[in-house]
Amino acid sequence: MSHKSARIARLAAPVAERGLDVRYLGYFGCFNRQEFYEAHEVLEDLWLEDRRGPNGAFYKGLIQLAGAFVHLQKDRLRPAAALLKLARGNLGHYPPVHEQLGVAAVLTLADDWLHRLEAAHFTQNPLSESTAPRLSLRVPAGPR
Repeated sequence: MSHKSARIARLAAPVAERGLDVRYLGYFGCFNRQEFYEAHEVLEDLWLEDRRGPNGAFYKGLIQLAGAFVHLQKDRLRPAAALLKLARGNLGHYPPVHEQLGVAAVLTLADDWLHRLEAAHFTQNPLSESTAPRLSLRVPAGPR
């Protein structure tokens, strides 16, 4: 466990369910509250444990996605675009649904935000409280 573990557990606790790692779930809670830096921090703790494992690039891509929105919050449009491209590259190695996440939808989201930045020639920040993206996990099919 890292020095950030207690803080991360506190951030992730509201979503501890579904049989997935609480840090992974916490990422989505933070992301959807527009706490993009915190989302990055929560998932980084898990990524550090699995960076060379089968989900290493997956977690890295999600961290990069959150990082892109940190840059948008700070009006750093070109660095945001660069991270969106990196996130897309890392997530693109996974199937359309992975770890209960619609990866295909996340790739579309990244493409959409990248297009918004490029269409405005990096002169307008498309992020506002009302336009901030949200991510959701798919409910796994249970026994009937």
